[in-house]
This record gives sequence, structure tokens and C-alpha cells, in this order.
Amino acid sequence: MNVWWNEYGGDILWVGTGLAIVAGYHIALTWCVRRNPRCTIQSVNRQARTAWVHHIMGEPGLQILGVQTLRNSTMAATFFASTAIILAMGVLSLSEEADKIAENWHALNAFGSNHPGLRATKLMALLIDFIVAFFSFGMSVRLYNHVGFQISVPPELRPPGINPEQVANHLNRAGGFYSIGMRTYYLAIPLVFWLFGPHLMTISSIILIAALYYIDRIAPDSEE
Repeated sequence: MNVWWNEYGGDILWVGTGLAIVAGYHIALTWCVRRNPRCTIQSVNRQARTAWVHHIMGEPGLQILGVQTLRNSTMAATFFASTAIILAMGVLSLSEEADKIAENWHALNAFGSNHPGLRATKLMALLIDFIVAFFSFGMSVRLYNHVGFQISVPPELRPPGINPEQVANHLNRAGGFYSIGMRTYYLAIPLVFWLFGPHLMTISSIILIAALYYIDRIAPDSEE
């Protein structure tokens, strides 16, 4: 047991701390949204998307504008999905050279283990992260395409399942998957630094959370 802890204890403590910081931030973010639906940019955008769908579907002649707007979102999600799968392939290629460049990776690794099995775990975590990003952006593209068809149906031809509220739910689901994809991109930063040392992973997690707080929050004057 002591041998195992001496080998992996540093990674467990530092990486556990980094993951706890990231998880704690998102738990606090969820609590903030439940307490005040206008406290984050994501929740405000969710309300804006709902209002936008009702406006587009309620005003004749705006369907083309709606489709063009959705096309921009689809292109952005497609770009990130393609980038995610390219990065995943890059991680797979990197795994073949891991043993050769491990010495350079661990030049700053003062607290973590150099065990080959742990190196494989680090690369696997990074690979899973990019696969989740690809899936999230892929689902976002799928839902954006569905909304593009639904939002352009004339009122007299809409089946019962197509109404502004339902279409807004689909659009918000697409936005939710897009947001998850971006979060996995952000999470890749600490995972990359973990390759060089677990303490760097924790430091990068703290810096990431500080940046996310600035990105996610709504300025007090914008809430009035």
C-alpha cells in the first residue's frame, strides 16, 4: 500500500484537487442559475433563444432570417466537431510516441508518477474528452438542422408537434450540447498540463475557473 501511494499519491492529491475545483465551480454555477435564472450568460441566452423562436414563428416572412441565423450556428458547431475529431486522432498518434517523449514531458514533474500506465491514463482521459466534445457538437448540429426545418414551416401547415414552445426546447437543447462541447474544450487545458505534471494541472484548473467566471457571469449593470 505504501509503495502504491508513494508512486501515485502525488497525482491523486493534485489531480483530485484540480477536478474538485472544476466540479465545485459548476455545482455553484448550477445553484446560481436555480437561485437567479439571469445570473449566467447561458441562462440568459436560453431565454433569448426561446423569445427568438416565438418571434420568428409568430411573424410571417421571418422564416428565412431564422434559417440563415441557424446556419451560422450549424457551421460553428460543425467546425468544432471536426476539430474535436482531428484532435482525438492527434492524441492517438501521440500515444504511439509517448515513450519517446516521456522524458521531456516529465522534466517539470516534481510531484507525479512517471509510470507508463499512468501516461496511458492521461492520454486516455484527453482522448475521452475530445470524443465527448465531438459527440456534443455532433448532437448540436443534428438539433440545429431539425430546428431549421421546423421553424420554417408555415403556420397553416404545422403539425401538432411543431409549435414555438417545442421548437424552442429543441433549440435550447442544441445550445446546451454546444455549451457542453465548449466545456470539454476548456477541460482539455488542465488535462494537457497534466501530461507535464499534476501540480500544473491544478494550477491551470484554477486559472481556467477564473477565466470561466469572467465568461459566465452577467455584469450587475446588465441585469437591471
